[in-house]
Amino acid sequence: MSALGPLATRMGDNTLILGHRLSEWCGQAPALEEDIALANTALDLIGQTQMWLGLAAEIAGEGKTADDLAMRRDVWDFRNLLLVERPNVDFAYTTTRQFLFDRWHLPMLDALSRSSEPRVAAIAAKAVKEATYHAERSAELVVALGDGTAESHDRMQAALDALWPYTGEMFIGDDIDAELASEGIAPAPESLRDGWEEAVRTFLADATLSVPDSDFAHRGGRSGARHSEHLGHLLTQMQWLQRAYPDATW
Repeated sequence: MSALGPLATRMGDNTLILGHRLSEWCGQAPALEEDIALANTALDLIGQTQMWLGLAAEIAGEGKTADDLAMRRDVWDFRNLLLVERPNVDFAYTTTRQFLFDRWHLPMLDALSRSSEPRVAAIAAKAVKEATYHAERSAELVVALGDGTAESHDRMQAALDALWPYTGEMFIGDDIDAELASEGIAPAPESLRDGWEEAVRTFLADATLSVPDSDFAHRGGRSGARHSEHLGHLLTQMQWLQRAYPDATW
């Protein structure tokens, strides 16, 4: 059960950071429909964060809350995938990042919904419904933009080439993952790789996008201290109010 806290933290950190990244598009998206859709997706992810980090805080005890974990940890204490913290760059980059994450997130949640730990299963069962919609929508956008104009195709290919190396981290397990898998709480990360790659390659073929030649890079530091310039800048934006006015209420 000692690995349950890290699982909840990892899942919550992923949705928190990606949700914040998507929220940066509010009022900036290329079309009103996309502006609303990105905001709604961000809200879905932040809602999932509340559940995951709420569970992590419950396990940690000491009177901590989900807000404490979101707003009062420093950059080296976050355990999110590096993929989700990558900056937006442009709409093609954001769409591709979302697609690559969604195709991992959906099967992960599906597996977690059958977890031997009832609290994990309950959270995942709620989140998987939203993740299904996210995955469908991001795949549709990838195909539409990849197989669209010459410019949209080139932008999508550039985004894919830049983001592909970060996907390897999703399938690298550690001692925590091994413990979770042995107890039937969560799937082994490597068990999701074949299904993810098959789905991703199918959609990329429909999008007329080329899968990068390079293999997945082994990046990230989910288990230990980490330092990320991108995450540091993001947390500065996200946490400044809580840090400037600790325990402020309205």
